[in-house]
Amino acid sequence: MTQVFDFAFAWQILPSLARAAIVTLEMTLAGFLLALVIGLVLVALRLSRSPPIAWAALGMIEFLRGTPLLAQLFFMFFVFPLWGIRLPAAPIGIIALGLHYGAYCSEVYRAGIESVPRGQWEACAALNLGRMIGFFRIILPQALIPVAPALGNYLIALFKETPILSAIAIAELMQRAKEIGSDTFRYTEPITLVGLFFLAMALVSATGVRWVERRLKQAYR
Repeated sequence: MTQVFDFAFAWQILPSLARAAIVTLEMTLAGFLLALVIGLVLVALRLSRSPPIAWAALGMIEFLRGTPLLAQLFFMFFVFPLWGIRLPAAPIGIIALGLHYGAYCSEVYRAGIESVPRGQWEACAALNLGRMIGFFRIILPQALIPVAPALGNYLIALFKETPILSAIAIAELMQRAKEIGSDTFRYTEPITLVGLFFLAMALVSATGVRWVERRLKQAYR
């Protein structure tokens, strides 16, 4: 009778999958940090007093949210070289994740910014802080408190989207599991371990997000 799950084989492939898990974490963190920055830039443009800039930012946000991440990834990987833009697969993966989730983060930022009382803007003007200084030092910290859970959800969602990077041969966790399966014709063990890796890292991420949320509430109580 064929053994359904071979623990010895699972233990044998565990180090290889653990190394791939590190790649997955690196891609996740780099992509999310880029998404936070891009989201901030997009929301600043979206709230611009210049209608053309605001409409252009809105168009970019809707385009990035309205098209599949896989299509964006393929476009950057296969079309950019035709325009003379040649990048390794890993930077392209990070940029694709950052742009796609940056559009979502920008809307989360906007909801948080609009929840800040208008009087806070007026207080910044009364203190002659300047619009940009007042935004980054007064408005944005208050806006982050209610939206921290939503940003954390996007971090976890981005993390679970990293297997899509295997489409451009990035050696992340799922890609390595498929390689092991194709070499050994055993998929039960690598895919099961991948699921356990993702579950463990998602639980750790969720715990970290809750910790950040509590710290923000304590800092600006």
